[in-house]
This record gives sequence, C-alpha cells and structure tokens, in this order.
Amino acid sequence: MKKLFVLALATAAMFAQAQTFPGSKPITFVVPFSAGGPTDRVARDLAEAMRKAMGGGANFVVENVNGAGGTIGMAKVARANPDGHTLLLHHIGMASAPGLYRKLSFKVPDDFEYLGMINEVPMTLIGKPQLAANNYRELEGYIKANAGKLNIAHAGLGSASHLCGLMWQSRLQASEAMTTIPFSGTAPAMNALLGGQVDIMCDQTTNTTSQIEAGRVKAFAVTTAKSLSDNKLLKNYPSLQELGMKGFELTIWHGLYAPKGTPSAALNQLNNALKIALKDPEFIKKQEGLGAVVVSDKRVEPAAHKAFVASETAKLKPLIEAAGKFAD
Repeated sequence: MKKLFVLALATAAMFAQAQTFPGSKPITFVVPFSAGGPTDRVARDLAEAMRKAMGGGANFVVENVNGAGGTIGMAKVARANPDGHTLLLHHIGMASAPGLYRKLSFKVPDDFEYLGMINEVPMTLIGKPQLAANNYRELEGYIKANAGKLNIAHAGLGSASHLCGLMWQSRLQASEAMTTIPFSGTAPAMNALLGGQVDIMCDQTTNTTSQIEAGRVKAFAVTTAKSLSDNKLLKNYPSLQELGMKGFELTIWHGLYAPKGTPSAALNQLNNALKIALKDPEFIKKQEGLGAVVVSDKRVEPAAHKAFVASETAKLKPLIEAAGKFAD
C-alpha cells in the first residue's frame, strides 16, 4: 500500500511538472565557450527564437562556461538537475570529446538527452596573404617543397580548426611537413595568420568569410562534399573531395542537449519549440549571416540527431587516435 502511495505521489509530481513547465524558472543554455564566439552567437539567436516559439512566456538565458575544449560546460550540464531548465548547446566537440580526452567525468552519449540538431557550417582552408601559392594544387606543391618549414594554426585542442587541420593533414599525409601551432582561441589564431606568423589554417566560414572577402587571407578549398555553388563569395573554390580527397567532408554543426533523466514532457516541449524556432525567418536570416545553414532534415528529431553524433564520433575518434593528440 505504501509503495502504491509513493508511486501515486511521483506520478502526480510528474503530471504537475508537465503542466507547469517551464514555469517561472529560466531555461539556461550552457555554452562551453567564451562569449562572442560563433557558438555563443548561435545560442543567443536560438534562445530568442525558442522564447517566441514557446509563446514568449519562457525566459531564456545564456551562460558561458569556458575551458578544457568545452568539457567543463559539458560536465556542468551532465551533473545538472534534470528538470529541463539546464541545456547544453554544443558543436562538433560533442563527437570529438570521447576521442580527445582520456578521462572525462561524464559519458557521451549516456549522460545526455538529445533534443535535436540546429545548423551546419562549412569550413575553408586558408593561408596567410604572403603565401607563395594561389590555388590548392600550388599549395600542395609548396608544402612538399617546403617540408618542415611551414606551420598550421588552430584555435585550441578540440576546436573546429584543430579537427579540420588534423583531418586534412592526415589525408594529405603531411603531418610531419607542417608544425602545428595551437592558440587560445579563434581570434588570436586568425590574427597570427593575418600577420604572417603562421602559414595555414582551416576554420569555419563564420570566422573566415569576412577575411576572404576583404582579401586579407588566401582561400584554397572548402570542406563540404561539393563546392558551395550557392555562396557568392565561395562558389569558385573547389571542395577537397572534388580535388581528390574521397570522402573528405567536415562541417561544424550545433546541437541541443539536456541532462539524462529529464522528463519526457519537458523534452517534448523543448523539441517542439526547437523545431518551430528553426523555421523562424529571422533566425534563419541571422544564421545565413554567419555562413550557417539551418537544419531542416530528420536530424532535428532526437533519435536521428543522436545517431548522427554517433556516426561523427566514429569518424573522428580513429583520426584523433592516429594523430596521438590527447588531453588528460
């Protein structure tokens, strides 16, 4: 009888939460990177779009929890009260963390609920303006002719530019031909490239488009399966796959996650709001301004997004392990 009573109380509590979520408590997007970066901008745009999607009654805030390649923010959400009010907005680092870090205080995917994918961002291979190569084939020849003399920058362990650089060097078989130079973020890495202190970088269009347009860097290729024919600025640059790197496709995507055990009623409301937000013309326009494409396929559904992250993890983990780029 006592067990039945406890069960009834638990059921009533769950029903009450379903009726009141989100209530007056704000919904926090934890962004595992510093304010002002591309992931932070996506989070702030999405927060406003989801607020509107939930009728304007929900209050969204963005909390930046920077450090350790995004894993500090990931851990915070994994440990958070699973009531639907603390969410993680993360990029491809969700898939790379299991390969990059030997020791994590959480498990991917076990400690998270998957809400859906948000967008995808192409990447570009760029070089300093003084580089003596004007197209990709010339760049390959220049690397071979100057083995050991060139360097490639990235924005830190686990960053988009780090993963792209690893993947490209592995396929080019040039890991020993270039020295990898890590920086504490995209801005200092880009500044070093603009100043000619480093030679090459691969980074997302959110960071490179304005520099390419202004002629401050040289662009060589994109990392999508095909060239970006719809992009006025980048349409004339071939994809690495078209240049002969079969299967080379890397985009930086963002997804939304909740702690494991979050009630299904809250997850359903959040996923519905996410899908409405992804169709918001204002949100789409803002993402296009960042060089991002808002996802409109089945990956906006939790199960499909989870399967996609698993496939990305399987693609990235052996690459990272082969390069030996681990962090404790």
